Amino acid sequence: CIVYYPGDNATWDTDLDTHFQNNRNRTKLTFQAESDAPENPFTDVPAGSFCEAPVLWALENDITSGTSATTFSPGDDCMRAYVVTFLWRAAGCPEPKSAANSFVDVAPGSFYEKPVLWAVEKGITNGADATHFNPAGVCNRAQIVTFLYRAFGSPAVDTTDLPFGDVPAGSWCAAPVAWAVKNEITNGLSATSFGPNTNCNRAQVVTFLYRAYT
Repeated sequence: CIVYYPGDNATWDTDLDTHFQNNRNRTKLTFQAESDAPENPFTDVPAGSFCEAPVLWALENDITSGTSATTFSPGDDCMRAYVVTFLWRAAGCPEPKSAANSFVDVAPGSFYEKPVLWAVEKGITNGADATHFNPAGVCNRAQIVTFLYRAFGSPAVDTTDLPFGDVPAGSWCAAPVAWAVKNEITNGLSATSFGPNTNCNRAQVVTFLYRAYT
């Protein structure tokens, strides 16, 4: 995983050493000067946009490519197959412990077969039922932060101070939402609303990943 730092700050990576020590087994971090960052090939990812750095990070680290040589399609909804694939690649493309596939809608040899098997083994997500993964299902904000939270080991987090009326303290996504907000992966859609059922697009998913892993 390549992380770019300001070229005029040679100690940036040293200063963040403690911050990353708990994540070293998840991904190998390589620090490079911001001036070495790749050029943006996508006409639909404007320079300076909120997702430009995340998109270029995802491209550089082989987490995802564009939908064409010149387009990223940042506003397209992100499906379950792609989300688990992005997470799998961010984790270093680990080999699943078992090749047994119980999902009739996950074709053998498909680009998302290993990511799905890995994600289920790691407890990041389950199938829609015992025999279907629903790879084409669109992920919402609650699901994305939950996948990330589980990928990072489901750390203990306080849910009592959540300000979001649409995420009660006892809900299934309360801990993932609290963790995501605490770690500045995402905020609410407003001061009092998280929008857990709002669909996530490609730009938002790679942004969440970028913030979580860097």
